[in-house]
Amino acid sequence: MNSEEEFFDAETGLESDDSCEVSFKDATQENGVWERRKKLPAEMISRNNFSVWNILKKCIGMELSKIAMPVVFNEPLSFLQRISEYMEHTHLIHKACSLSDSIDRMQVVAAFAVSAVASQWERTGKPFNPLLGETYELTREDEGYRLISEQVSHHPPISAFHAESLKKEFEFHGSIYPKLKFWGKSVEAEPKGTMTLELLKHKEAYTWTNPMCCVHNIILGKLWIEQYGTVEIVNHRTGDKCVLNFKPCGMFGKELHKVEGHIQDKSKKKRRVIYGKWTECMYSVDPKVYEAYKKSEKKSGGESKKLRQERSCEAEEADEMPEVQETVTVIPGSALLWRITPRPAHSAQMYNFTSFAITLNELEPGMERLLSPTDCRLRPDIRAMENGDIDLASSEKERLEEKQRAARRERSKDEEEWSTRWFQMGTNPHTGAEDWLYTGGYFDRNFTDCPNIY
Repeated sequence: MNSEEEFFDAETGLESDDSCEVSFKDATQENGVWERRKKLPAEMISRNNFSVWNILKKCIGMELSKIAMPVVFNEPLSFLQRISEYMEHTHLIHKACSLSDSIDRMQVVAAFAVSAVASQWERTGKPFNPLLGETYELTREDEGYRLISEQVSHHPPISAFHAESLKKEFEFHGSIYPKLKFWGKSVEAEPKGTMTLELLKHKEAYTWTNPMCCVHNIILGKLWIEQYGTVEIVNHRTGDKCVLNFKPCGMFGKELHKVEGHIQDKSKKKRRVIYGKWTECMYSVDPKVYEAYKKSEKKSGGESKKLRQERSCEAEEADEMPEVQETVTVIPGSALLWRITPRPAHSAQMYNFTSFAITLNELEPGMERLLSPTDCRLRPDIRAMENGDIDLASSEKERLEEKQRAARRERSKDEEEWSTRWFQMGTNPHTGAEDWLYTGGYFDRNFTDCPNIY
């Protein structure tokens, strides 16, 4: 058995397609067995008759958080729910907790950091901006964790989250300020904020920031997404570091979706090379094996210049999406770290949601009494859009935004400051930087002093 098979076999039962089965009764009953839903109540609303150019043409180079967008360009999830998609591949955190070697743990944490942004592939709809004080909770007993998030600031928009293992094995937390800028043909998103993963048994903390994301062809053509930038993951106990390069598309589209990097120990010695695509899978290989493979590839000539020129027939339209190379060339001796879960066959009609995303706004009768009244499952505009009622979604969105503005005017008149409920600004003990930290108590379910935001 080679190392790839060995690593993958160790994941059996964790990477299965039914890892999103049953908990918290946010499900439908079939033959007496609870199952989460597999599709949305209505198909995606068509955007064919709407022009985003009419809204964005005066916003080139501007930050977009204050620009009101028609609801048709949204997807029926709040940004808080979008953040919870980081948890789709929680099995990787459990795997890292079980490993005794710090380098082995680092490579699985690196795979988790990549997997956390994989759901953005082809997700061109904009999530709803959370209202100030909005929350979202997600409890997955079968996956062994629970999560709470809160919109802690409106201008600038900051979302804080905290996830924890039900068996006290890990904590994963952070705060995100998504800065959006429009550049004429594309929208660039910079997800400012630090992710912190603590493996409690090993007394380790890992921190990193997410890559940049860009949506191309906002005005004309097929929308497509790329992620790029350097992601540096630091183990604050051992000094190990993983540097991942999310490669930009490049001139010929050869680098689209590629991620390459390495793990080094505290003496800066390279211990593993990490490679793959954030849309597909990630592998790990010994650095010497990697270098030998690259040398042999170079000797064989690689791709001919003529072939590269033939594939670069997109010169007229620089933002045209290059042809996607669907597979990652596996270097012999590599170990598979992570493979993306296939999307459902009807995903394109469901806002390109993953199976996990489809379940996030599900509200089963009886669940409402357990939730905070600020949970975004209770937002009427998102619910209306999910049900395919664009007019109601639009009118409810306007009503909620005006209610939020009126509340802000009242606080200003009374010289009151907004007070967050579940998070407070503090110091991240691992980075020393300011961060929004969970104060605890949400799952005691005392919601009597929660604001009326809907």
